[in-house]
This record gives sequence, structure tokens and C-alpha cells, in this order.
Amino acid sequence: MTSSASAYSAFAALLSSAGQSISPAELHGLLLGRTCAGAGFAVEPWLAAAAELLDSAPDERLRQALGGLQAMVKSELEAGELSLVLLLPADEAPLAERTAALGLWCQGFLAGFGLTAREGALSAEGREVLEDLAAIARIEEALEESEDAESDYMEVMEYMRVAPLLLFNESGGLGAAAPAADAKPSVH
Repeated sequence: MTSSASAYSAFAALLSSAGQSISPAELHGLLLGRTCAGAGFAVEPWLAAAAELLDSAPDERLRQALGGLQAMVKSELEAGELSLVLLLPADEAPLAERTAALGLWCQGFLAGFGLTAREGALSAEGREVLEDLAAIARIEEALEESEDAESDYMEVMEYMRVAPLLLFNESGGLGAAAPAADAKPSVH
């Protein structure tokens, strides 16, 4: 998780230096949502979608970082792993900050997934995953720091590392490289 957390901090600094106020979590969610809906791994369409979210074309440094983020997602999905690394704040960050970022990640994912054309209807499980993501995206009140709240957050995080894979697999995924259909996430 350390590499994800340091990537989050690096992306936050890069976005800030480029005058962007968007969260790295929302940006990663958008990328992964598009990919899980069947957008594929081509960098130029991703950069166009990112430019739309950013309300401007990214400068060269940001373009390079966005291309790297796309490559990371491609590598994870092509490896057929049964979980994803989410671009979120470090575990040491306040729970309220991590929870807010998770909500933004879900918002980005839903936007990316919803804006990407795909063929066929989702299964009941696929629709349930989207409903779960929508519920998580509506997180409004900050969780108080407690062992129970931390445990709840970690449980949601485990679900979030697996749930998008079902949608990726349903949208065509990578065929044999995608997780098996029976490797579906359980909803808590």
C-alpha cells in the first residue's frame, strides 16, 4: 500500500502544481471505470477523457503521469490479479480524509463507467456492484476515528479492490487473462 500512497501524494502534488483541484482518487476512479466498461487501454482516448475532467489539456508532465497511471491499470488487469491497487491516501492519513477520497474514487469510477459505451446489459451482480459504488460515493459524514470505523473502512477497501473486476470481466475484459467469473466479490 505504500507505493499506492506515495503515488497518491505524488499525483496530488502534480495536479496541484498544474493548477488542478481534482483528487487523484477521482482521476484514478475515472480511468478504471472507463476501462472496466470496455474502453480498452489506448492512451489517447484516456487523455481526452482526463482533459475533459480537468477542463483543459494536461501539460506534458501531467500527460506523462496520466500515461503511467494508464499503464499501471493495464498491467494490473492484464496480470489477472484478483485485486487492484487503488490510488488513495496512505493508511496513516486521517480516516475522514481516506473516506472522502474513497467517495471521490467511486464518483470517478461511476462517471467513467457510465460515459463509456458498452454492449449488452449487466448481470444482477454487476448492477449490484454499481449500486454499492453509488452508495459509497455518497459518503457525506466523516467517520470518527475508532477501531470499529477503521475496521469498517478496511472492509470496504477490500471489497473495492475486487468489485471493479467483475465489471471488467463482464464488459469483455481480457478473456482468459481476466479473473474467472466465479471469482466474484462478496458484498458486506
